[in-house]
Amino acid sequence: MDISTVSVGFLGAGRMATALARGFCQGGISASRIIAVDPYSQACKDFAQSVGEHVVVHSEPNAAFLQSNVLFLAVKPQVLPQALAALSRQLRPEQLIVSIAAGIGLSQLEGGLAVGTRVIRVMPNTPCLVGAGASGISGGSHATEEDLDLVTALLESVGIVEAIPEKLMDALTGLSGSGPAYVFQMIEALSDGGVQMGLPRQTATRLAAQTLLGSARMVLETAEHPGQLKDAVTSPGGTTIAGVHALESGGLRVALMNAVRASAERSAELA
Repeated sequence: MDISTVSVGFLGAGRMATALARGFCQGGISASRIIAVDPYSQACKDFAQSVGEHVVVHSEPNAAFLQSNVLFLAVKPQVLPQALAALSRQLRPEQLIVSIAAGIGLSQLEGGLAVGTRVIRVMPNTPCLVGAGASGISGGSHATEEDLDLVTALLESVGIVEAIPEKLMDALTGLSGSGPAYVFQMIEALSDGGVQMGLPRQTATRLAAQTLLGSARMVLETAEHPGQLKDAVTSPGGTTIAGVHALESGGLRVALMNAVRASAERSAELA
C-alpha cells in the first residue's frame, strides 16, 4: 500500500511518537505531512530535530492537526482519558484514530469518542527507533480491513507487525512491548560476564549485542525452532552445554517467563 499521500498526526511527541514518525518518513511519507502536538516545548523541539526540518509541531491542536488522515494517540495511559475528552468534539468522523497507550482497551477508547469512530489499538516497542520494532495491532468495532491495512503498512516501515485479537494485547505487551528491557538486561549481564573474564567493557558490550542480534536474525530468517538452533551449537561435553547448564541452574527460562507474565498482568491492571 502506498502511504506517501497519508497525513499523520501525533497527540504526544515523546520517544515512541518520534520513532514512529521517523520510520514513516523512511517509508515514504514527507515530513511536512507529519504533525505533532505536545504541550512540552522540549518534547516538540526534540521531535522536530529527530524527524526532520519540515515536520510540523505545535503546543496544542490546530486546524492542520485536526485534518490529518490518521491520528496517533501517543500520550501516557494515565492522561489519555482526559486528552480524549478534550479532543473528541474536534475530531472529524472520517479520521482514523490509532492508540499506542498500554492497557487502554478498544471499548474504553470508543466510549470516549463519537459513536462510529474508527479506532485501532497498537502496541509498538522502542526498537522502532532503529527500524526493528515489533508491533501488535487490533481493530475496533468500526475499523475496516482497509484501515487495518493502512496502519499495518505504516508500522511495517519500522519493523514487523502481527494482527492479534485484542484479548491477547496484554500478553503481547508483556512479551514484545516490554521485552526490549529484558534483552537490554541480558546484554548488560553478558557484557558483565565478559568483563569478569578479562574483556574490555566496550568490546564485551559490542560482542554481547551482536551475539543477540545475530541469533535473533537466525531465528527469523531460518524459521527453525530456537531449540534446534541451540542444539546445533551445543556439542557433547563442550563449552556451550556447560554454559547452558549454568543458565538452567540459575532459572533463566522461569525468570523470563515470569517477566512476561508480570508485565502482561500490569498491562491489564492499567485498564
